[in-house]
Amino acid sequence: MTTHVYYVPPVNLMGRGCLNEAGPYIQQLGGRKALVVTDGFLLQSGIVDRVLDVLKKEGFESVIYSDVRPNPTCKNVHDGVALLQKEGCDLIVSVGGGSPQDAAKAIGIIAANGGRITEYEGVHKSKTKSMPIVAVNTTAGTSSEVTINYVITDEDRKVKMVMVDKNSLASVSINDPELMTGKPADLTAATGMDALTHAVEALVTPGAYPVTDATALATVRLIFDYLPRAVKDGNDIEAREQMVYAIFLGGLAFNNAGLGYVHAMAHQLGGVYDLPHGVCNAMLLPFVEAENAKHVPEKFRAIARAIGLDDSEKSDTECARYVVDKISELSREVGIPSKLSELGVDDPDLDLLADNAMKDACAPGNPFQPTKEEVVKMFEHIL
Repeated sequence: MTTHVYYVPPVNLMGRGCLNEAGPYIQQLGGRKALVVTDGFLLQSGIVDRVLDVLKKEGFESVIYSDVRPNPTCKNVHDGVALLQKEGCDLIVSVGGGSPQDAAKAIGIIAANGGRITEYEGVHKSKTKSMPIVAVNTTAGTSSEVTINYVITDEDRKVKMVMVDKNSLASVSINDPELMTGKPADLTAATGMDALTHAVEALVTPGAYPVTDATALATVRLIFDYLPRAVKDGNDIEAREQMVYAIFLGGLAFNNAGLGYVHAMAHQLGGVYDLPHGVCNAMLLPFVEAENAKHVPEKFRAIARAIGLDDSEKSDTECARYVVDKISELSREVGIPSKLSELGVDDPDLDLLADNAMKDACAPGNPFQPTKEEVVKMFEHIL
């Protein structure tokens, strides 16, 4: 008999204006001084000020750490820990997309456990629950605010370290679509395709089970219906709200089922070339899934049905081909680049990328384990 463990933050707020209702939930965590982890863009955008207002109304002092890079580094983490300790903060509030969320989780783990962040690469390496984290999300993509996963770049090794740690789970997640309106189309597209990657990989992984399948399939439907609208009109609040539900559901899916080689490969492109994670996932997704479909074509039937195929007279292989084609069409529709050269990478080190991908913590979740030569060939599709 198989036992499944389902991780989810204890409190999750979502819907229009929910940030304004967050005060009492934050108050229940205790503490008096918050380290607000964010990036420079969000600090200038006014979004951080809205969060600071909520904290102030609840009597919290705030210290801002805004140096988080798009691919957060070990230095980002340890600089954040140093500021937290210097200022005597007893609560962490992350404001942003996946980068501030991941940095905040890493800071929380080090604050509670000590050591260097490189010591926590892998699965459930910490012993003590993170300092309380309130995760205020501003992009519909990574779902880091609701997962036990976080990713930090080791700038010395040029490797994205994947941490899967139940102790990093946020205490409160906040997904307010009003914080996501007006975001650039390219950011909306990249984060939305990242969310689609989470759902698809969660559906085809051997770790999938009925509960994760249900949330992942709902995610796929919502993204195909609403991502193009959100990209076309950044102020379409209905589309933004539906994408909030998509990332929440998708986060619960992969948080508990796992991921696969799309993420394993995308992590290397981010670690070596500092490329945007969502874009890398979107570029790789159709090609990795085309290979996965050769091994588990039956896994794609439910996905095909969810995005509109009448599968009553279709084979598993036909369903899989339909899914791969529709993913490619969606990527083109929302403006995802198709080649690494469009991102300024003309001659990638495919041997290094493949070697590192095969060591990535997400790799074991793939439905088949490719050889190095097969990984290189998958990379070659985006050259």
